[in-house]
Amino acid sequence: MRLATIRTRNGTAAVRVDPAALVEIQGHDDVGQLLRQDNWRELAQAADGPRHAVDGADRAPVVPHPGKIVCVGHNYRNHIREMGREIPEYPALFAKYQESLIGPFDDLVLPPESSAVDWEAELAVVVGKAGRRIPFDEAESYIAGYSVLNDVSMRDYQFRTVEWLQGKTWEASTPFGPDLVTVDEFSPGPLMTAAVDGAVMQQTPTGDLVFTPAFLVSYISTIITLNPGDVIATGTPGGVGHARDPKIYLKGGQVLETSIEGLGTLTNRIVEV
Repeated sequence: MRLATIRTRNGTAAVRVDPAALVEIQGHDDVGQLLRQDNWRELAQAADGPRHAVDGADRAPVVPHPGKIVCVGHNYRNHIREMGREIPEYPALFAKYQESLIGPFDDLVLPPESSAVDWEAELAVVVGKAGRRIPFDEAESYIAGYSVLNDVSMRDYQFRTVEWLQGKTWEASTPFGPDLVTVDEFSPGPLMTAAVDGAVMQQTPTGDLVFTPAFLVSYISTIITLNPGDVIATGTPGGVGHARDPKIYLKGGQVLETSIEGLGTLTNRIVEV
């Protein structure tokens, strides 16, 4: 099953994504709100609300208001090598805030303060039920599904200090969507690609993770309770612009496309102010 959040004239609405239409799941403003219901699967499957055309729908971030966005750094071996680091023993974790999210087809506006805006294609895990200290062998049952995210990074701000947050949670900088695909229809492994104006910059199987989604759910829940709608961004593979020689960054007028086979594609036009 595929779920999404769309913008309508009355606000936002959670929808089930069918081949011929987007079907509103009435009473739920977005996918995150839906996931807070224990019977969210049944509610989504039974939905028979207003229908919207699939093409041209105004997509919001698939979970617009997650309580937490926990991001993982250095989780693909090829990216770890290109950044000159060692394979980590434990995940490098940092946070984003919900204000950083934009829709899967929204314009990405370059902040005038940064001259080093970079792409980072990522597989996103969306939590489906609350848990603390979740055993590893139970962790997959806490995952509602998967989506696509680009952890667009302001490298000049990121590397001002050894802490990354200031370069990673810039407002309106993180495309997220287009759908949540439930765990019965997707598991990590398919190819992830980031392209700028059609030129492939990153391309790596999503199964090539150092720390798997199940491990991350278990590990992060040791630190803090995970709640329905929380998001884990699982890290980016090699091919980022900052690691190239010479370095390459996003420019106004370009189009950034981020795709994972089986999940969908983010398409974001880069805009200068």
